[in-house]
Amino acid sequence: MFRQLYLQIRSAILSQSLRPGAKLPSTRELASQLSVSRSAVVAAYEQLLAEGYATGKIGSGSYVSIDLPEPVEGRSPAHARRSAARARSATAQTPVFSDFVDVTVQSDDRPFNLGRTLVDGRTTELWRKSSAQVFRSLGPDHFGYSDPRGLPELRKAVCDYLRAARAVRCDPEQIVVTSGTQHAIDLVIRVLRQPDMQAWIEDPGYSLTRQALIAAGATAHPVPVDAQGIDVAAGIRTAPRARAVFVTPSHQFPTGVVLAMARRLELLNWARDTGAWIVEDDYASEFRYAGRALASLQGLDESERVIYIGTLNKALFPGLRLGYAVVPPALLKAFTTARYLVDRQPSSLAQAVVTDFIEQGHFASHIRRMRRQYKDQRDVLVDSLRRRLGEEITVDPPDQGMHLVAHLRAGHSDVGIARAARNHDVIVRALSTAYVAATPRSALMLGFSGYPCHVIPSAVARLARAFGRGKTPRTS
Repeated sequence: MFRQLYLQIRSAILSQSLRPGAKLPSTRELASQLSVSRSAVVAAYEQLLAEGYATGKIGSGSYVSIDLPEPVEGRSPAHARRSAARARSATAQTPVFSDFVDVTVQSDDRPFNLGRTLVDGRTTELWRKSSAQVFRSLGPDHFGYSDPRGLPELRKAVCDYLRAARAVRCDPEQIVVTSGTQHAIDLVIRVLRQPDMQAWIEDPGYSLTRQALIAAGATAHPVPVDAQGIDVAAGIRTAPRARAVFVTPSHQFPTGVVLAMARRLELLNWARDTGAWIVEDDYASEFRYAGRALASLQGLDESERVIYIGTLNKALFPGLRLGYAVVPPALLKAFTTARYLVDRQPSSLAQAVVTDFIEQGHFASHIRRMRRQYKDQRDVLVDSLRRRLGEEITVDPPDQGMHLVAHLRAGHSDVGIARAARNHDVIVRALSTAYVAATPRSALMLGFSGYPCHVIPSAVARLARAFGRGKTPRTS
C-alpha cells in the first residue's frame, strides 16, 4: 500500500497534476479519504520528502517541491519529437557496440562452436580439493585489497610455467593477472593509446581485437596473412609508423598457420627500429598435437618490445575468468595503473585456487589429459567430415589449437551454410567474415575441443543436411 501511494503521488507531481508549491493533504485526511492505514500514508510522504518531490514546513504541512523541472510525464508531441531527435544524434556519435559482435552466440554450447573446453571427472575432483583447501585456510589477503597485478604466488607459478613451456623471458614482477585475453587486449590498448593511433591486425584475424581498437578510436590496418603468417613487408608498406601489431604467431587465428622464423625476425627488427610494440596473443599454446610446443615470439625478443598475453580460461574452463600478460619493464607501471583503474584487482579467491591447483601438479596433468582427449576429438571430427562431406570440403587436421578449418568446394557460401547449420542445431563460423580487406576464402571454422567423441558423428550428419542433402558414409 505504501508503494502504491508513493508511486501515485509521485506521478501526479511529475506530470504537474499536483502543481509546484501545492499543499498536500494531511496524512490523517488522506488516509481517511482512501480508507487506508495512516502509517502507509506517513511512509509514502516520508519517501517523497527524502527524494525531494515534496518539502515539509513545521506546523504547516507538506508541499510539492517548487524546484522540480518541467513535467516529465505527458510532455507535448513536439517536445517528444525533439527529445527523440537528440537521442538519435547522440547514438550516431557513440560506437554502437551491439553492432560489433553477436554476443548471444558466444554462450551457445551446440557443436561446433569455438573456444569450448571439457573438464573431466579427475579435474573436477581435484579442483574441488584445491577449492576446499583454500577456503579452509583463508588469510587476511582474501579480506582486503591486494596487488593489482595479482597474488605473488600465482604470478610466480605462471612465470615458472611460461619459462618451461613457452620459453618466455620473464620474472614474476612482469606478470599481470587479467580476466582473460580480451581484458589483456583492452589494457594494452589503454596503455598504448595516443592521438591518431595506428595498429596492424592480421587479415583474416581475431575480430574482437579489431573491434576493440575501433572502439578506442584507433585505426586498425589489416595486414594480409599467407602460408608463412602475417606479411610484415605489406604491413610496413601500409603503416610503417604503426604504434603496435597484434599477432597470433604460434597458431594464427583463424587459419592455423605458424609465423615463419624469417617473418618473426623481420617483425622484431621492425619493432626495434621504429619503437613499435608487438602484442603476442598465445591463446591456445597448451594444445599442440604433433611434436613439442613451439617457442614464443617473446622468447626471441632482445629489445623488450613484445607484450605476451595468454589465458587460463582455454586451458581450464571459460568460467574461471583468469589470464595473464607478460609486460616489458618500460610499460609495467602504466599497465599496472591501467589494471588498477579498470577493476582494482582480480579475485584473490580464484587466484588462490588456481595457484594451489598448479603447485600440486594438477594443472600439468590436466593439460596432458586434455591434449590427448582433444586430439581424439579432432581426429573423429576430421574422419566424420571426410566421410559425410568429402565431396564438398577439404580439411586437414591442425597440429595445434581447438578448432579446424574446412575449405568449401566451389559453389558453396560459407555464410549461407553457417546460417542453415543453426537450423540443424550446429554452430559453425564462416571464415569469410574474418577478412577485412584481403580476398576472403569460403570455409567453415569448427571447434572440436568442447565436444565428446560420441556426439561428433551425429552433429556432422546434421551439418551435412545444411549443405542441402544428407550423405551416406562411404565404405572403406
